Amino acid sequence: MEIVPGIHQVDGVNGNCYLLVRDGITVIDTGLPGAGKKILSYIQGTLGRKPSDIRTIILTHYHIDHTGNVNMLRSAGVGKVAIHEADAPFVSGQKKPPLPGGWRGALFSVLGVFMKMKPFQPDIILNDRDVINGLTCIHVPGHTPGSICLLDPGTGILFAGDTLRFDGEKIEGPPAQFTRDMALAHQSIRKIAALDFEIMLSGHGVPLRPGASGKVREFVKSLG
Repeated sequence: MEIVPGIHQVDGVNGNCYLLVRDGITVIDTGLPGAGKKILSYIQGTLGRKPSDIRTIILTHYHIDHTGNVNMLRSAGVGKVAIHEADAPFVSGQKKPPLPGGWRGALFSVLGVFMKMKPFQPDIILNDRDVINGLTCIHVPGHTPGSICLLDPGTGILFAGDTLRFDGEKIEGPPAQFTRDMALAHQSIRKIAALDFEIMLSGHGVPLRPGASGKVREFVKSLG
């Protein structure tokens, strides 16, 4: 679906996948493994573009529900892959991603057998305030060490990754069971609240609009 002119969300992808359609196409996150064909079908069928029009895949963090189709899209001849430097070792295989504690960690271990993703080497290493394809990278560690948001000043849109989400009724921070450092994540949310944006698009949930940054500032008051 088209959210605003030139910015689309691919329907039916677990882990929201967004497309910025300008001179080329920028993909923001790719969803769980198995959604690559949906992304390419949307690009070809809905947008009338070619896979080779994908200029960059930008990943908001290393979790598999955001990186799961990178290798499949790469095999279709897409452009470069970008991720923050602190999460790059997890996707390249240099570091093993930590598992959640308790039963969730055990579940992830089992799922990993069936959803194991081949490591990949990112082409672009991002840092705080870097600009990529017109988007400003905002480093928001906590959910993962290299979590980022992307601010598009031209449209007033913030791509929030998993640092914030909106379910249609309430704003929430990242899920505690999958977050490395919740106190640091709360600091990052306060950093986001200092920005100005009209629409917030998260890694899960639905768009928050209008006046999204004001609503995030109200949410920050609940963090104490």
